[in-house]
Amino acid sequence: MNCRFSVIVPLYNKAPYVNKALGSVCAQTYRDFEIVVVNDGSTDESEVLARQILNEKSDGIPYKIINQPNAGAAAARNNGVAVSCGEYVAFLDADDWWCPEFLEEVNQIVVDYPEAGMYATNYVYYKPGKTHVALNMPDGYMDYPKAYLQSSAMPITSITVSILRQVYDKMGGFPLGVKLGEDFLLWAKTVVHYKIAYINKPLAYYNNDVPVSLRATRNLHAPEHNMLFLLEPLEAEIAQIADESIRNTWKSLFDRLRVNGLLSYWLDDRYHQTAEKELQKVDWTKQPQSVIRLYKMPIWLLRIHRQFMSIGSFYKQKLVHLIKTFV
Repeated sequence: MNCRFSVIVPLYNKAPYVNKALGSVCAQTYRDFEIVVVNDGSTDESEVLARQILNEKSDGIPYKIINQPNAGAAAARNNGVAVSCGEYVAFLDADDWWCPEFLEEVNQIVVDYPEAGMYATNYVYYKPGKTHVALNMPDGYMDYPKAYLQSSAMPITSITVSILRQVYDKMGGFPLGVKLGEDFLLWAKTVVHYKIAYINKPLAYYNNDVPVSLRATRNLHAPEHNMLFLLEPLEAEIAQIADESIRNTWKSLFDRLRVNGLLSYWLDDRYHQTAEKELQKVDWTKQPQSVIRLYKMPIWLLRIHRQFMSIGSFYKQKLVHLIKTFV
């Protein structure tokens, strides 16, 4: 059976959240879709709960749950797509959720922007006391690297994206083995070759109220698992773009991602040399002085600085004064 959308939900130890996530999918106002949950070797009751929730709430929407040994979100999403049948593929992480109109609005974007290969909506950054709409960009075809540079948040994330199946297949899906930024690598590769259409409606909730142990972004993954060390193939593709201004925008984005994301590796004895090699690719003449000062600081002092960021303001002022004596 074919359908308009396949909704792929990777699931790993998200028992406290899966009811809200899957409930939001089942509550969609647009009904021409299927649900594929991929249990990525959960050791809690996530899979049992997911099955129970879909039995109770799917209301005629076809669904399947498949199981795999723990292999990460990239493998789970790829395997989910492999057994799905939708013309377009959408993704929802098991600790996030959608507004009821998400698929209905995405379907309208598909109609309004037929030349795109990928589609996205705005989203809400959710954390008690810090909840806010992530973006403020106009509707239409998105200049992805420019939007990323101008925004304080990711302009697209996995829970806001729907991608044409044939585009997903042509791009090779999510890169296996990458634990941080596997979605960025796929989105970036896609927008090098295809247009992305966007609507400025916050229709997904990115849940940042999740324990650190369950969030990839707060872990220091080995370089082979972090997209910041895996940008060269993408850079090679971008080098073939004829428009120099587009190449320069991508270069500026990669430089920013490296200087912002590699500091922890720079400070770690295990990865310092690997990080240093990546940082040599950065055009430092275009980086903010605040960032340059950090990387020029003695490593021992920078380690102290990071360790004591949570101490009282009096001691922070003393530390800032000490740092200034070295830069």
